[in-house]
Parts: sequence; C-alpha cells; structure tokens
Amino acid sequence: MGHPIGWWQLRKGPMPVLEIAVTDPRRPEIVQLVRAHLDFANLHSPPEDVHALDLEALVSDDITFYSATVDGEVRAMGALRELDESHGELKSMHTAAAARGTGLGRAMVEHLLSVARDRGYRRVSLETGSMDAFVPSRNLYKSFGFEECPPFAGYVESSYSVCMTLEISP
Repeated sequence: MGHPIGWWQLRKGPMPVLEIAVTDPRRPEIVQLVRAHLDFANLHSPPEDVHALDLEALVSDDITFYSATVDGEVRAMGALRELDESHGELKSMHTAAAARGTGLGRAMVEHLLSVARDRGYRRVSLETGSMDAFVPSRNLYKSFGFEECPPFAGYVESSYSVCMTLEISP
C-alpha cells in the first residue's frame, strides 16, 4: 500500500520548501494557529478536559515551541515540554485545516522525536482527546508506536482524554 499523495505532488512548479524551526509563539502568524488549536480543543472537549496551552503557557522555560512553514507560510506547530531529564511531552500539535493530510503533522512528530532523542529522553508522552475529532491525531501517534498509558504529569483519568507514551533510545 502506497503513501497518500501529498499536496506537493499535486502542485506544478518547484518543490516547496518545508522548514521546522524554534519559533516565538507570540508572532502574529503563529497566534492565529494557536487560536485555531484552542478553538478546536474547546469545540470538541469539555472545558475541564481542555489541556491545550495558551500563548503565555507556551512561553515557558520548559517548553520549546516549533512552527512548520511551507514556502514561508506557517502551516503547523508543535512543542516539546521537558518533564524531567529523561521524559518529554508533545504539546500543542496542530496543523492548519487547509494543510491537513499533507504529511506536515508527521514531519512535526518526526522532528520533535529527533529533538527528544538528541536531548537524551528515554520516553515521550502526550495527551489528546478521546472523541472522534481526535481519531486522526491518535492514528498518527500510533503509527509512530505510541501506546495508550495511564495519566502522567498531573493529568487525571477522564473519558474525554487519552494519554499515550513512546519509549525511545537516545
């Protein structure tokens, strides 16, 4: 079975340039994507089960925020939070609606896992929603080998939440 056709394979002209880099989430073009992420989380989860971070929370010493740009336009974001010297957490994973299904989410997860390995983490975990709207996200994480796990780092058991983890080697 082949991979889905990415948007770049449908475009005529030169191959687009994808760049994933550490970014200040307060940049105006990032603020829009953070708002879209929060809106999505609030639309599909009860308030007490929305664990998406707002702008101020994303500007924290334990979080490294990344954006993915395609030809200079922000299309996706993700963050890596250090829980301790051997455990990281994926946070604020979001792809702009128009860019979903193009492989940008996969590229971001690959990048964040690479950073986690470089930092010497032995485990990377995440929390996501249990509702149907989050199925594509859970499937993406499962494709990397993430497995469901008990709540970690202050999360609590909830029917609206799924925690996942992946053991990695530095």
